Amino acid sequence: MHSLEHLYLEELRDLYDAEKQITKALPKMMEAASSPELQRAFQMHLEQTKKQIQRLEKVFEAMGEDPAGEHCEGIEGLLKEGEELLGKRKEADPAVFDAALIVAAQKVEHYEIAAYGSVCTFAEMLGKREDKELLGSTLEEEEATDEKLTRLAESLINPEAAEGGSSGARGSR
Repeated sequence: MHSLEHLYLEELRDLYDAEKQITKALPKMMEAASSPELQRAFQMHLEQTKKQIQRLEKVFEAMGEDPAGEHCEGIEGLLKEGEELLGKRKEADPAVFDAALIVAAQKVEHYEIAAYGSVCTFAEMLGKREDKELLGSTLEEEEATDEKLTRLAESLINPEAAEGGSSGARGSR
Protein backbone atom coordinates (compact mmCIF):
# COMPACT_ATOMS: atom_id res chain seq x y z
CA MET A 1 0.00 0.00 0.00
CA HIS A 2 1.69 3.12 -1.16
CA SER A 3 -1.18 5.62 -1.02
CA LEU A 4 -4.66 6.18 0.36
CA GLU A 5 -5.95 5.74 -3.20
CA HIS A 6 -4.33 2.28 -3.33
CA LEU A 7 -5.77 1.33 0.08
CA TYR A 8 -9.18 2.60 -1.05
CA LEU A 9 -9.05 0.40 -4.16
CA GLU A 10 -7.98 -2.66 -2.13
CA GLU A 11 -10.79 -2.13 0.37
CA LEU A 12 -13.34 -1.68 -2.43
CA ARG A 13 -12.19 -4.94 -4.02
CA ASP A 14 -12.42 -6.65 -0.64
CA LEU A 15 -15.99 -5.37 -0.24
CA TYR A 16 -16.90 -6.46 -3.76
CA ASP A 17 -15.76 -10.00 -2.98
CA ALA A 18 -17.55 -9.88 0.38
CA GLU A 19 -20.84 -8.92 -1.26
CA LYS A 20 -20.44 -11.72 -3.82
CA GLN A 21 -19.88 -14.23 -1.01
CA ILE A 22 -22.91 -12.90 0.87
CA THR A 23 -25.18 -13.37 -2.16
CA LYS A 24 -24.29 -17.07 -2.07
CA ALA A 25 -24.90 -17.41 1.68
CA LEU A 26 -28.21 -15.54 2.07
CA PRO A 27 -30.37 -18.07 0.18
CA LYS A 28 -29.13 -20.82 2.53
CA MET A 29 -29.98 -18.68 5.55
CA MET A 30 -33.40 -17.89 4.09
CA GLU A 31 -34.13 -21.58 3.61
CA ALA A 32 -32.93 -22.46 7.11
CA ALA A 33 -35.02 -19.81 8.91
CA SER A 34 -38.31 -20.94 10.43
CA SER A 35 -39.79 -17.49 10.92
CA PRO A 36 -41.50 -16.09 7.82
CA GLU A 37 -40.49 -12.61 9.00
CA LEU A 38 -36.85 -13.62 9.16
CA GLN A 39 -37.08 -15.30 5.75
CA ARG A 40 -38.46 -12.03 4.33
CA ALA A 41 -35.68 -10.02 5.99
CA PHE A 42 -33.05 -12.27 4.41
CA GLN A 43 -34.81 -12.07 1.02
CA MET A 44 -34.91 -8.27 1.22
CA HIS A 45 -31.24 -8.16 2.16
CA LEU A 46 -30.36 -10.42 -0.77
CA GLU A 47 -32.08 -7.99 -3.14
CA GLN A 48 -30.27 -5.06 -1.50
CA THR A 49 -26.94 -6.86 -1.73
CA LYS A 50 -27.36 -7.31 -5.48
CA LYS A 51 -27.97 -3.55 -5.80
CA GLN A 52 -24.94 -2.87 -3.60
CA ILE A 53 -22.80 -4.93 -5.98
CA GLN A 54 -24.09 -2.79 -8.85
CA ARG A 55 -23.12 0.37 -6.94
CA LEU A 56 -19.64 -0.99 -6.37
CA GLU A 57 -19.38 -1.81 -10.08
CA LYS A 58 -20.26 1.83 -10.87
CA VAL A 59 -17.46 2.99 -8.57
CA PHE A 60 -14.97 0.65 -10.26
CA GLU A 61 -16.15 1.71 -13.71
CA ALA A 62 -15.68 5.40 -12.85
CA MET A 63 -12.16 4.58 -11.64
CA GLY A 64 -11.40 2.50 -14.73
CA GLU A 65 -10.54 -0.44 -12.47
CA ASP A 66 -11.47 -4.11 -12.38
CA PRO A 67 -13.40 -5.12 -9.23
CA ALA A 68 -11.69 -8.51 -9.06
CA GLY A 69 -8.43 -9.08 -7.28
CA GLU A 70 -9.10 -9.38 -3.57
CA HIS A 71 -10.52 -12.20 -1.48
CA CYS A 72 -12.38 -11.12 1.65
CA GLU A 73 -11.14 -13.54 4.29
CA GLY A 74 -13.02 -11.71 7.05
CA ILE A 75 -16.42 -12.37 5.51
CA GLU A 76 -15.32 -15.86 4.50
CA GLY A 77 -14.65 -16.62 8.18
CA LEU A 78 -17.96 -15.20 9.34
CA LEU A 79 -19.83 -17.11 6.63
CA LYS A 80 -17.97 -20.30 7.55
CA GLU A 81 -19.28 -19.89 11.10
CA GLY A 82 -22.74 -19.54 9.59
CA GLU A 83 -22.25 -22.73 7.56
CA GLU A 84 -21.30 -24.58 10.74
CA LEU A 85 -24.46 -23.25 12.36
CA LEU A 86 -26.56 -24.60 9.48
CA GLY A 87 -25.20 -28.05 10.29
CA LYS A 88 -26.79 -27.83 13.76
CA ARG A 89 -30.28 -27.05 12.50
CA LYS A 90 -31.78 -30.51 12.87
CA GLU A 91 -31.17 -30.78 16.61
CA ALA A 92 -32.03 -27.13 17.35
CA ASP A 93 -35.31 -25.65 18.46
CA PRO A 94 -36.58 -23.57 15.49
CA ALA A 95 -36.89 -20.30 17.45
CA VAL A 96 -33.49 -20.73 19.09
CA PHE A 97 -32.00 -21.54 15.68
CA ASP A 98 -33.58 -18.39 14.21
CA ALA A 99 -32.02 -16.38 17.06
CA ALA A 100 -28.64 -17.91 16.15
CA LEU A 101 -29.18 -17.03 12.48
CA ILE A 102 -29.76 -13.41 13.48
CA VAL A 103 -26.51 -13.41 15.48
CA ALA A 104 -24.64 -14.76 12.44
CA ALA A 105 -26.26 -12.21 10.13
CA GLN A 106 -25.51 -9.31 12.47
CA LYS A 107 -21.84 -10.29 12.68
CA VAL A 108 -21.71 -9.93 8.89
CA GLU A 109 -23.62 -6.63 9.03
CA HIS A 110 -21.21 -5.18 11.58
CA TYR A 111 -18.25 -6.16 9.41
CA GLU A 112 -19.88 -4.45 6.43
CA ILE A 113 -20.77 -1.34 8.44
CA ALA A 114 -17.12 -0.97 9.51
CA ALA A 115 -15.83 -1.56 5.97
CA TYR A 116 -18.30 0.77 4.25
CA GLY A 117 -17.70 3.43 6.90
CA SER A 118 -13.99 3.29 6.10
CA VAL A 119 -14.36 3.49 2.31
CA CYS A 120 -16.84 6.36 2.69
CA THR A 121 -14.23 8.26 4.71
CA PHE A 122 -11.53 7.45 2.14
CA ALA A 123 -13.80 8.60 -0.71
CA GLU A 124 -14.37 11.89 1.12
CA MET A 125 -10.65 12.38 1.78
CA LEU A 126 -9.87 11.65 -1.87
CA GLY A 127 -12.52 14.09 -3.13
CA LYS A 128 -14.64 11.35 -4.72
CA ARG A 129 -18.10 12.80 -4.07
CA GLU A 130 -20.03 10.43 -6.33
CA ASP A 131 -18.31 7.42 -4.79
CA LYS A 132 -19.11 8.74 -1.31
CA GLU A 133 -22.80 9.08 -2.24
CA LEU A 134 -23.00 5.56 -3.69
CA LEU A 135 -21.07 3.99 -0.83
CA GLY A 136 -22.95 6.09 1.72
CA SER A 137 -26.26 4.72 0.40
CA THR A 138 -24.96 1.21 0.95
CA LEU A 139 -23.71 2.08 4.44
CA GLU A 140 -27.18 3.40 5.33
CA GLU A 141 -28.77 0.18 4.03
CA GLU A 142 -26.39 -1.96 6.07
CA GLU A 143 -27.19 0.04 9.21
CA ALA A 144 -30.93 -0.25 8.50
CA THR A 145 -30.63 -4.01 8.00
CA ASP A 146 -28.80 -4.34 11.30
CA GLU A 147 -31.52 -2.31 13.05
CA LYS A 148 -34.25 -4.39 11.41
CA LEU A 149 -32.61 -7.61 12.57
CA THR A 150 -32.32 -6.20 16.10
CA ARG A 151 -36.02 -5.26 16.14
CA LEU A 152 -36.99 -8.68 14.79
CA ALA A 153 -34.84 -10.40 17.41
CA GLU A 154 -36.11 -8.29 20.32
CA SER A 155 -39.79 -8.25 19.40
CA LEU A 156 -40.34 -11.74 18.03
CA ILE A 157 -37.51 -14.25 17.75
CA ASN A 158 -35.72 -13.91 21.11
CA PRO A 159 -38.92 -13.89 23.23
CA GLU A 160 -40.06 -17.04 21.44
CA ALA A 161 -36.65 -18.66 21.94
CA ALA A 162 -36.72 -17.71 25.64
CA GLU A 163 -40.07 -19.44 26.05
CA GLY A 164 -38.52 -22.68 24.89
CA GLY A 165 -39.07 -22.02 21.24
CA SER A 166 -41.92 -23.45 19.27
CA SER A 167 -44.72 -24.12 21.69
CA GLY A 168 -46.90 -25.49 18.94
CA ALA A 169 -46.93 -22.19 17.05
CA ARG A 170 -44.42 -23.49 14.56
CA GLY A 171 -43.67 -27.00 13.45
CA SER A 172 -40.09 -28.18 13.26
CA ARG A 173 -38.41 -28.07 9.89
